[in-house]
Amino acid sequence: RSKNFWGWAFVLGSTFAAFAQGLLLGGVMEGVTVSNNRFAGGAFDWATPFSFFCGLGVVAGYGLLGASWLNMKTEGITREFSLRAIRWFLAYSLVALVLVSVYTPLYFPDIARRWFSNGHWLSLSPVPIATAVVAASLYRETRNKSHVAPFIYTIALFALGYIGIGISLWPHILPPAITVFDAAAPVTSQKFVLIALAFSLPMVLIYTAYAYWVFRGKVEVNSGYESH
Repeated sequence: RSKNFWGWAFVLGSTFAAFAQGLLLGGVMEGVTVSNNRFAGGAFDWATPFSFFCGLGVVAGYGLLGASWLNMKTEGITREFSLRAIRWFLAYSLVALVLVSVYTPLYFPDIARRWFSNGHWLSLSPVPIATAVVAASLYRETRNKSHVAPFIYTIALFALGYIGIGISLWPHILPPAITVFDAAAPVTSQKFVLIALAFSLPMVLIYTAYAYWVFRGKVEVNSGYESH
């Protein structure tokens, strides 16, 4: 009898977590007030229309990822629902992506210089072109009711989004004042983390691959708890 309660708890909790990540992303992209290598801003500097819009965009992106996963793993009415959800989430994700891509160069001179000065737009043009191609392919595969391709294209869309953010912000980890090099730990600490990562990262990849293998294939229509 508590299934509905826990269902809504997961929905609202997951949505809020995704929205909060978008707020963080928007706040970082707009820049952080730093003075003498210390935070000098206010507690609500992140609360801007841009960061709220980024929050909604991240929710839509995660919704797209979840819907494409459901399309790959399910059948019946659940899959039909996921195909419709993919189209809606894809549309909003692309609107958010386009608006952010237009807004940031207009209002942040550093980002504009990164993309457009000294002919950079020519060498960086493969990123937006690839994004458009992937988005169109995702929509086409959804219309064709493909099973696996929409999930792969969604992952590619996320990867291209991360690449675009990296191009816009590098080398700043807290724009516009602190770079990655300014915030880096001592070399000895980095070596220690590198050694630990050399052991832990392969195990994470192996576990992830094993989990995908164990849960491979479709979830059949009559395989839920209510059918037993």
